[in-house]
Amino acid sequence: MVDVNGEVTRISIGDEAREMRRAIMAVPGGAALCQRMFTRIGCAGPPPAFRVEFYPYSSLVLTIRRRDELMMVRFSDLLQRAPLAVLEGAAALLLCKIYRRRTRKALVDPYHAYAKSHKTCKRIEQMARGRVRPAALDAAWQQFELNGLFDDLNGRFFAGGLEKPHLGWSMRGWRRQFGSFDPGPNQILLNRRMDRPEIPRYVVEYVLYHEMLHVKHPTRKSGCSLVSHSAEFRAEEKLFPEFDKARKALDVLARRKPVLSLQF
Repeated sequence: MVDVNGEVTRISIGDEAREMRRAIMAVPGGAALCQRMFTRIGCAGPPPAFRVEFYPYSSLVLTIRRRDELMMVRFSDLLQRAPLAVLEGAAALLLCKIYRRRTRKALVDPYHAYAKSHKTCKRIEQMARGRVRPAALDAAWQQFELNGLFDDLNGRFFAGGLEKPHLGWSMRGWRRQFGSFDPGPNQILLNRRMDRPEIPRYVVEYVLYHEMLHVKHPTRKSGCSLVSHSAEFRAEEKLFPEFDKARKALDVLARRKPVLSLQF
């Protein structure tokens, strides 16, 4: 495992597995909770036996699977401090899916509200930074060296104040996007199909600048939805001198095969 300073810490697979097992915790009263929700969503007959655990996923994940006569339910450990109504909503979502019942809004609303709250989103981001490993970054480049481009853009548009995330070209050419920023492992990847001499420098700079704006303007909650491209984001994006020219060039690339498109 490589940390942000580039220092290597070696952890054996066995050590990681033991750490993971220690992090799994039973949900207090989880079996009874799931049995109550089994009845409340309208399932007929006696409820099955449940084993319910908090599991150290890298995000807010819920899973359920059947093992013989036992239902295995796992909630992300992000829910350890969640109110009872939130856990009930999480259980209702899983049970409605596996038993093909229509979800009752009143049951699942507390979970959805908790999951979309600003506080929970921040906790997910913080947790992912510690649990999600950066993808294997391809540092090799033929035409455009990303660290130099980042430093130049950082000085020109961010007064040098933007912390540099992990940078790299995608391992393979992507079909449907030019760039991405993942706040979990804190990394920006650009589509390696752009690392070619025929691609103008300002096009690569614009895509990298777009992803750098995602670093500056994280996704936030607005009402019942999440906003990735706020008004502030869009206004700053248009400060890029070749904004219109770069967009037109990307439109041309998007019509080529394999098809490419920038996520907006």
